[in-house]
Amino acid sequence: MKSLKRIGVLTGGGDCPGLNAVIRGIAKPAISYFGATVVGILDGFEGLVEGRMRELTPKDVSGIVNLGGTILGTSNKGDPFHFPVETPQGIDILDCSENAVRNYRDWNLDALIAIGGDGTMHIVDKFTDLGLNLIGVPKTIDNDLSATDVTFGYDSAVTVATEAIDRLHTTGSAHHRVMVIEVMGRYAGWIALGSGLAGGADVILIPEIPFQWDKICQHVLKRGKHGSKFSIVCVAEGAKAAEGGLVVREQDSKRTDPIRLGGIGDVVGAKITEISGLETRVTVLGHLQRGGSPTPFDRILASKYGTKALELASEGKFGHMVSLQGNEVSSVPVKEAIVKLRTVPPDSQLIRAARAVGTSFGD
Repeated sequence: MKSLKRIGVLTGGGDCPGLNAVIRGIAKPAISYFGATVVGILDGFEGLVEGRMRELTPKDVSGIVNLGGTILGTSNKGDPFHFPVETPQGIDILDCSENAVRNYRDWNLDALIAIGGDGTMHIVDKFTDLGLNLIGVPKTIDNDLSATDVTFGYDSAVTVATEAIDRLHTTGSAHHRVMVIEVMGRYAGWIALGSGLAGGADVILIPEIPFQWDKICQHVLKRGKHGSKFSIVCVAEGAKAAEGGLVVREQDSKRTDPIRLGGIGDVVGAKITEISGLETRVTVLGHLQRGGSPTPFDRILASKYGTKALELASEGKFGHMVSLQGNEVSSVPVKEAIVKLRTVPPDSQLIRAARAVGTSFGD
């Protein structure tokens, strides 16, 4: 077992339920069993670049397993290799990784555990190649990290989206409307597929299956002819028509991925009304899916991830990411986890189940 005296932990990328449970799963045993000092780096990799941190005490990590967000703060604009710096001429994007390496060494860290999604894991891989001792913990509501069966945060997001769809059923039924709900997920359709199936959506639109406008409208009109006077359409933010591209809300050069998706729900709602003549209303869940308390599943998974990450650090297995394989948490090399995004496969059992109960994917 490797001697661990100072362990760093940070949360990178977008927030999601379960981050605090991971921090707790790392810090409590690190302090209790290793007698180590746990350094909480503030606001993700921004804090690593700018030298902002604080030492965590047992009191800091007590009673936080049920809290959403992160006690350390986070940022999706702090990639040290693509760091936005204000200059008199505006924002410059610079490589500030040397600052991060210097702070890592000045803080005398034996290991750094980074909790985040695909972008965070790419950064973990780069710093590992530079000789730093990093371990990754997969976090994203999008569930799009390969090499793990599921990421924590996904179950909580699906729960929120499903509850929203349940509520839209009653108001849609009362007013005989088509209710469109836009959910997150970026380039993967896991949230839309999971919540759409669980909530009984009549149409589910995901990035992996380009849709056709006439197919969607035919489906909702057919439902009306058979006595169903309302329909629920669950659309992922990255969904796109067969003849069309992604709907982009804005672009931000400060982010490693500058594209911010959003707006497809309004496009779908307007098009359904235009083609079918049916009254349509649109709900965009947005950040509601990332906020609030984690579900029990995510609290348990996040706790297991945290303790496993500390175990990997004690074994010196750096450059690895914790991973859920079946019912057991193990680990995989980070390089394997970032080869490609984990999108919904066309032969997914979830898709087959949804089609079997009459759900349309607009194809």
